[in-house]
Parts: sequence; C-alpha cells; structure tokens
Amino acid sequence: MSISTASYSPKEFQVLIAEQDAFGTMEGSNDYHAMDVDSIGSPSLNPTQALDVRTGGRTLLVDDFFQDSKSAIKELSVSGTATTEVLDMLLENIMGEAETSASGVYTFASNAVTQNVGVGDSSQGGTLISLVIKSAFGTNADLSFKDCVVTSLNLSGDTSTEGGRVKFSCTIKTGSVVEDLTDATTTVNTAISANKYVMSSWVAGYRQLVGVNNLVVQSFSLNIENDASFAGLVATGYELVSRAGEFSATLDSTIKYDDKCEDFFEKLNNQTTGSTGATLLNHQAGMADANFGISMPNSMLTNVSFNEGDIMMLDVSVKALGSGSTALLEVAC
Repeated sequence: MSISTASYSPKEFQVLIAEQDAFGTMEGSNDYHAMDVDSIGSPSLNPTQALDVRTGGRTLLVDDFFQDSKSAIKELSVSGTATTEVLDMLLENIMGEAETSASGVYTFASNAVTQNVGVGDSSQGGTLISLVIKSAFGTNADLSFKDCVVTSLNLSGDTSTEGGRVKFSCTIKTGSVVEDLTDATTTVNTAISANKYVMSSWVAGYRQLVGVNNLVVQSFSLNIENDASFAGLVATGYELVSRAGEFSATLDSTIKYDDKCEDFFEKLNNQTTGSTGATLLNHQAGMADANFGISMPNSMLTNVSFNEGDIMMLDVSVKALGSGSTALLEVAC
C-alpha cells in the first residue's frame, strides 16, 4: 500500500461555533459560524490515565493500564479577529445571557447570582456552545464538542498593529464526553463575517479611565474571567455546569502621558473605599448595538507605570467594581 501524497496547510482548518439549545445535545439546527482564527490549537482532551506498575513486577502490563474519558474536562483555546456574529456568541455565553435576550449590548450585573446549566434543561440558548474543529481532510476528521462554556475571554487592540483592529482570544471548556472525534457532517452555515471593529471608532470624550476622559489610547486589553465548575459524574460526563466563583473584568491600557493623566500615580496611591471612577471606551456615552465599546460604571486603579518609548506612555490597569444593582461590566459589539 502506497503512502498518501496529500498535505494540508494549517490555514485550511476551521473552527465553527453555534448556539446550543439543549444540554447534552450537539446543536443541529442553529447556524454554525466560521471563526476568523489566526491558528488552530490542539484541544486538551485530558483523559484520566493510570500507568502504575503493579506490585510483583517491574513493567507496566497490558492489564494494568486504565483510562477514563468521562471525568475529563476538555479545554480549547482559540484566538483571532473579532467579528460581529462570533463575538455576539462569546459575550452572550460568558455573560450568561439567554439567546433570546441578545441585543448587541452584553451586561453582567453587580448583584449577579450563581448560574447553573445541566441535564434536564431543554432550553439553554446562548449559555451553551457547540464547537467543531473542521479538518481540511474532509472525511472522518472533524472534532466535535458539545455543552461548551467560555470561561475566559480577552479582547484587545493596538493602534500600531492592524490599525487597531480588535482581536480576541478565549478559553472554552466542557465536562461532557466528546461528541465525535471522527465527525465530518458539520457544514459552515455562515462564513467569516466582514463586520470587524477598530479602535479608531472611539472618540476623545469617551476614551476614559477611572473618570478621566480625553485620553490618547495606544492599546487596550480587556480580560473577562467567569470560570465553570463541573459536578455529578455520569456516563455522559458531568451532568451539571455551575458558575459560582468570581466574575472578574480587568482592563490593561497603554496611554499617552500628558496633563490628563499625570496625576495617575497619586490617584493609585490615594484610593479609598468608594472613591471609584467610570471606565469607558466607546463612540458615545451609552453602549449601542453594532458598535464595539467597553463600559465599567465603577472601576479602580490596580497599576500605573511608565512605559518608555518614542514618547513617554503610561501602562494603566483597572478592575471593574460592583455597586448594588448596576452593571459591573458592559460590552457592545
């Protein structure tokens, strides 16, 4: 039998995602959207393996080997360019919003409670994702995962890289058994969108950190963390996904050092309980659909440092704070 002469470029592979309607069932009706990814990373399948040598011998025997895939937490990392349809799904998922409430403005409230998804929940649109790594090979090679949740999402941009185009990277986890590692039936319903976002849409009056506006922003990096815990091991994997830990939103930014921010070292040093300011990067005062923007109604400084370049810059880090029933974080796209 001769060898195969076929070779494939890494750029021929795709990542597809769809909003999943029911726990335990790979999405079959909602559109699968192609993500504009920079590269395809290998999923971490994390099977449990026991490779201990039994007493009475010096080698691992065939009968000694044990493996279990039901208790494994599968993890995938994806990065690329933020497009409207895909970013909608990622934000909807990590913010815990239902599919029917999607408005292009995604909010996590200060008084949010524990979120649970599990077996028996028949309508979970938006809170779960089905994901497929589509192989260039075409047959018996697609990797399909169900019951996925976004646990970490980073949105970033740099005016010196791709004109400040907004990029994303995310970590996705699932506690369910893998749907299929030899699947080839999933098709792309919606190709990569041309709707992308750039930092140049933000205007001076709404480039604001901790209450100080009219800042000149060179780069930003928004980090959203909403980890998931998996419980109740059954034959299909874990039967419950819970988000009970801290929902964290932090923003790192590089800004021009000038009279607008020269007192940021003092602000950092003299912060007190309740002395917070709003952080806003947007084209107007309020968040709006189809316009990329970030709003933290209450935020505090966590770091200020010099960044020496052709001109003096400041690296500034802030963290979103809750206040009653107001929003902790809003992101529009």
